[in-house]
Amino acid sequence: MPIYKCHICGMYTTESYHCGKPCKYLMSNEQKEQLSHLLSAILRHIPHEACIELDDEGFVEISKLIHGIKNCWRNKHLYQWVTEDHIKAVVYLDKRGRFEIKDNKIRATYGHSVKVNIKYSIDNQVKILYHGTVRENLRSIMKKGLIPGKRLYVHLTIDKEIAKEVGQRHGKNVVILKVNADCVRRYGYEIYKASPVIYLTKYIPPQCIEVEE
Repeated sequence: MPIYKCHICGMYTTESYHCGKPCKYLMSNEQKEQLSHLLSAILRHIPHEACIELDDEGFVEISKLIHGIKNCWRNKHLYQWVTEDHIKAVVYLDKRGRFEIKDNKIRATYGHSVKVNIKYSIDNQVKILYHGTVRENLRSIMKKGLIPGKRLYVHLTIDKEIAKEVGQRHGKNVVILKVNADCVRRYGYEIYKASPVIYLTKYIPPQCIEVEE
């Protein structure tokens, strides 16, 4: 669905009318998805390729990010249309909470491979979490557990559909793993809440994992 901005209240929306008035057209859904993938890549993994530096908490000024995309990114010719409104629309319409805006700065809230120091809140409430993978990885996971790999944390979700989507990125033979959060805690690993649906931890022992049938 196309993305709009309300002229009256300033809300970003998929509705062409808001507050009883026609909205300003911002971008197509395809453009939103492309920009979201680009922001994830730059803010999580390769800020240097947009000629930006993240601060210790992963933030960068939105204006510097836009300048880097338009002037430094290798496919900059594809993103000359990007403005602050486009960036904010991606952030505020993202249901997984991938990004955060604070004052005039933006950061990815999770998924980093570059070193950042984000102070996540420790969660002691969630009981069941899910992780998507492919069957080819199952033997190794059930032997060694889940490890972060190149990222700073193992990523989990409370939503099975999100876990399935993540697994599909790795192949067609998707397997959903069910993780006992209290078991993880008993082994001494804290669980952090990164967004309303995404949770993080440093390691998940194989004893805490079941295959969801």
